[in-house]
Amino acid sequence: MALVEPHGGNGLKPLLLEGAALTQELKHAQTLPTLRVSSREKGDLIMLGIGGFTPLTGFMNQADWQGVCDSMHTAQGLFWPIPITLSASQAQADKISLGSEIALMDPDDGSCLATMQVSEKYTIDKAHECQSVFLTTDASHPGVKLVMQQGEVNLAGPVKVLSNGRFAERFGELFKTPAQTRELFEQMGWSKVAAFQTRNPMHRSHEYLAKVAIETCDGVLIHSLLGNLKAGDIPGDVRAKAIGTLVDKYFVKNTVIQAGYPLDMRYAGPREALLHAVFRQNYGCSHQIVGRDHAGVGSFYGPFDAHHIFDTLPVGALKTEPLKIDVSFWCYKCGGMASGRTCPHSDDDRLQVSGTQLRKSLSEGADVSPEFSRPEVLEILRTYYQSLDKA
Repeated sequence: MALVEPHGGNGLKPLLLEGAALTQELKHAQTLPTLRVSSREKGDLIMLGIGGFTPLTGFMNQADWQGVCDSMHTAQGLFWPIPITLSASQAQADKISLGSEIALMDPDDGSCLATMQVSEKYTIDKAHECQSVFLTTDASHPGVKLVMQQGEVNLAGPVKVLSNGRFAERFGELFKTPAQTRELFEQMGWSKVAAFQTRNPMHRSHEYLAKVAIETCDGVLIHSLLGNLKAGDIPGDVRAKAIGTLVDKYFVKNTVIQAGYPLDMRYAGPREALLHAVFRQNYGCSHQIVGRDHAGVGSFYGPFDAHHIFDTLPVGALKTEPLKIDVSFWCYKCGGMASGRTCPHSDDDRLQVSGTQLRKSLSEGADVSPEFSRPEVLEILRTYYQSLDKA
């Protein structure tokens, strides 16, 4: 069987230039007015560059923004759950004429990430976007906060991507493009591949979810977010080391591939679960594991809202299917990991395993039981937290 086709059905569409075309466009970019993008927009640009956002060709115009907010479809009918937009201040936008080109600059080091032909300038109802995407306008929600702080004007247009934003240099082989994961899957003989989304090191509950998927799929892509997180989350390089150790010690060889992708978290809960499924389809995954409170934050979403939203999609909107798994935990009476669908015992017999609780215990130097996390993983994480104390 073949791998699932990329979103849109016409192959991967990476927008990153190479060779002579890249050299020429970099030279051309030096002659253009510049706009420094946000961290979130940088991640979106890199995803456009590597084909993760296939078949998008750039930042969305107003009709696409409106359609995605209201019905999760672009004006052309493409399923897409979260707007991919670029903003500028009113003063910046006033200096940019329609049809002109601009250079988009890295917020971290000021290098050129892309060039863009500006086809449209428009303003949006930010509260409407927040309510549609995040289901709230509460400023304490980190995604809402970013949208409300962005520039007053959105700029739309096609982009030519000129850089991977140093993700490959920073993360090495962990940073993989959709073309690279697809090639790996084919080399492994996989066609039924489940993606496991994580922004945390994997504790026992995560390990359980991945192994449940391996029982029915050819393999699992542990797909780790490499962009910005919220304060207190564990950095990508530490997370990758912990996950790699877990895979080496506790998974059958050649059942797991670890990779990373360059986005920031939006914390959009159900809608972000759908965005994850869209780009996992581009990475070649036929399934996506959807556990408790996928891509959630605080108490803004119900534990299974991300399960339910997949049931609302029209047939054919997505090729990547959800693997919905109930809340998992360690059950002392069962003597192992279980879920609400398999364990008949009460909450008193269960050790609930959460990344938030794990981070809290480690940051406070508290003991963590082996039922919560593997000792080899805990050793790596304790070393990281000890380094923070010495800093």
